[in-house]
Amino acid sequence: MRAAPTILHLDMDAFYASVEQASKPSLRGKAVIVGGLGPRGVVATASYEARRFGVHSAMPMGQARRLCPNGAYLIPRFTLYRQVSDIVMGMLRELSPLVEPLSLDEAFVDLEAGGVAFDSDSARAAGERLRAGIRAATGLSGSVGLAGSKMLAKVASEEAKPAGLLLIEPGTERELLAPMSVRTLPGVGPATGEHLRRAGITTVGELVEAGEDELVRMVGRAHGVGLYRMAMGLDDRPVVAERDAKSVSVEDTFDVDLHDRVRIRGEVQRLADRCVQRLRGSRHSGRTIVLKVRRYDFSTLTRSETLRGPTDDPAVVREAAARLLEAVDTTGGVRLLGVGVTGLADYTQEDLFAQSYAPEAADEDRRAAGAPGTGGTGGTAGAAEPEGADGGTAPLEGPERPGGAQEAPERRWTAGSDVRHVSYGPGWVQGSGVGRVTVRFEQPGSEPGRVRTFRVDDPDLEPSDPLPLVGEPSPS
Repeated sequence: MRAAPTILHLDMDAFYASVEQASKPSLRGKAVIVGGLGPRGVVATASYEARRFGVHSAMPMGQARRLCPNGAYLIPRFTLYRQVSDIVMGMLRELSPLVEPLSLDEAFVDLEAGGVAFDSDSARAAGERLRAGIRAATGLSGSVGLAGSKMLAKVASEEAKPAGLLLIEPGTERELLAPMSVRTLPGVGPATGEHLRRAGITTVGELVEAGEDELVRMVGRAHGVGLYRMAMGLDDRPVVAERDAKSVSVEDTFDVDLHDRVRIRGEVQRLADRCVQRLRGSRHSGRTIVLKVRRYDFSTLTRSETLRGPTDDPAVVREAAARLLEAVDTTGGVRLLGVGVTGLADYTQEDLFAQSYAPEAADEDRRAAGAPGTGGTGGTAGAAEPEGADGGTAPLEGPERPGGAQEAPERRWTAGSDVRHVSYGPGWVQGSGVGRVTVRFEQPGSEPGRVRTFRVDDPDLEPSDPLPLVGEPSPS
């Protein structure tokens, strides 16, 4: 434990949803829910406006829609989130060489190691500068906790939400923690919390009163000793610089079980390409290709193949994933597919061409006893009647086909995705269905834009890369 509050914990506020609100002016101040949009999707992040309706992360998307029927439901845009995260993490690394990222939007920083703080006043000043810098660079808010340990810094940032800063002075830890719920402490989940509640322990102060011996008797030695130390505010874990990734993977959960073998092969190829993009983005290559298949009955199978050496060649990963799929029975239907790469390295061995060195098959016959699998981005937005800027129905735009004939739509537009129109410039998809797609044309820093509706195969409308949250607006 440190004598000064020089460990900082940053947690961006409702990160994915806040990025969407900053990117889409018409959504500012409104309920925004980001996650898998299909019936099997789950909430990744909900804005504070949506949380007032009871929506929270990890909630099934169907339940969220019932609680907040008028919210904006959007797919995650991880490309943009990573860009914003890179900006924020870069600012943290300017403070100290010891930065421990926990996710895209959360990290510990050792301010003392960076020479920017040695006491309470300098630590608070560093935290306020960081919050102001993040706001200027991204337009977003983050909550900052400062304390003499990692656990307490994280508790402080949670108490500071949203958009605040809380510094816990060393020596005041027990007084601060005593009235808090036991669920505040790391490692106390629903099961342990309920076990403690049945024993009459609901606050951190009651944990301390119970004593170490009683906690060991209740939850075991390893957990009991650690729990008692945390309740006392004792935590000597150091801030550890960013660790190397052990694997890279992507997966999608489908709205309806897939039965068509050709479709399943196509999805595996698409996932393999996405996995390689992420692999290259992390500047790694990998030696073992892994295929994950969750079937109609929730049983999950994994198959893996180890190559002669590491690769980041999409053709190699695609071919290996396709071979692994051949060994899986998908007759009853598939609800989830995933492709991953493990055995990561910082170099690539070119002469592979999908020739494996030691194919492996690792079966995991696991059956989920509870809720469906996690939601991916495989779902599409539900068909919604397009709404115009004045609240009415937006007129259908685009060239008429000879004789008014309508061709079957070939392109899918998912709510929240970025687009660009030849005449109207950048915008985002509000919804799609029955051969139409509704787009709101606006961009970060602009006023809320107008809504227009097009045929899904309008040649003037194309998918687009996300625009930066802060900077000069792109020309329309």
